[in-house]
Amino acid sequence: MENQIVTNFSKVLKSLIGDMSISEFARKVDIPQQTISRYLLCQREVTVTNLCKIADFFNEDLDYLIGRKD
Repeated sequence: MENQIVTNFSKVLKSLIGDMSISEFARKVDIPQQTISRYLLCQREVTVTNLCKIADFFNEDLDYLIGRKD
């Protein structure tokens, strides 16, 4: 399922999560840990709802999260 948006999102998300555990991040954004793991492994496309939750948590632009803007 790897397309450019999925790949870009995975890279950006890994960078933003940094040293935080996936389970801790998942709890903080109220997204199941398995879903976050699939995003990081490029096995699932992010939903708009979850993309907004993640953008709000990190105070980042949606275009940045999907790699359309630096």
